[in-house]
Amino acid sequence: MRVLTIQNFEATGLGQIATALDEASVAVDVVKAYEGETIPADTGRYDGLIVLGGEQNALDDARSPYFPALLDEMRAFDRSGRAVLGICLGAQLLARAHGAENRIGAAPEFGWCAVALTDEGRADPLTNGLAPTFPIFEWHDDTFTLPQGAVRLATNGAAPNQAFRIGRASYGAQFHFEADRKLVREWNGVFADVIAASHPDWETIHAAEAARHGAAADAAGLAIARAWVKAL
Repeated sequence: MRVLTIQNFEATGLGQIATALDEASVAVDVVKAYEGETIPADTGRYDGLIVLGGEQNALDDARSPYFPALLDEMRAFDRSGRAVLGICLGAQLLARAHGAENRIGAAPEFGWCAVALTDEGRADPLTNGLAPTFPIFEWHDDTFTLPQGAVRLATNGAAPNQAFRIGRASYGAQFHFEADRKLVREWNGVFADVIAASHPDWETIHAAEAARHGAAADAAGLAIARAWVKAL
């Protein structure tokens, strides 16, 4: 099997998803779209599509002129029943691809936050192995309405549409389940100025927050990653 990954911003790697893909011997091709790399013309050879996060918002076609083509690909994968995974910005783009409204700046969250499964989430193969409420890493300002026909899988008070599925296996996750404690530490360094500007206490509280929530969040994130790989 082979998966296409679209990277929208620097230092936004696959994290725990890479672990799950490696375990299943799934090959990965990464397109650094933010650097101008183009989406392959022959995407029909891929079994799945992963769209990662980024600083830009899901409506910023001027900054990311490849967005319309990416939306087309997300819809094409869904029509053919192939698995799609959108994380943070990727989830917002998936929602846009299926006609939802993107709400810019409407739901800021940062750090490890509690997310609760819906009844549908407790039954869905992506999330049915998780605790009813679990901590997971969040870093976003924007949110979206639920696309018509989509199923809400997880929610919280800040952003009701934390995870959803549309079609057979097109999944969007507003939270960064790929970000284990190691990746969060890397982001602390790479994005130190950005974090300090909006969350000046993060450097002080990070270690305690990681100790309190990190292990459970890492376990939940890896379980989600493994479940998505099974959908390929």
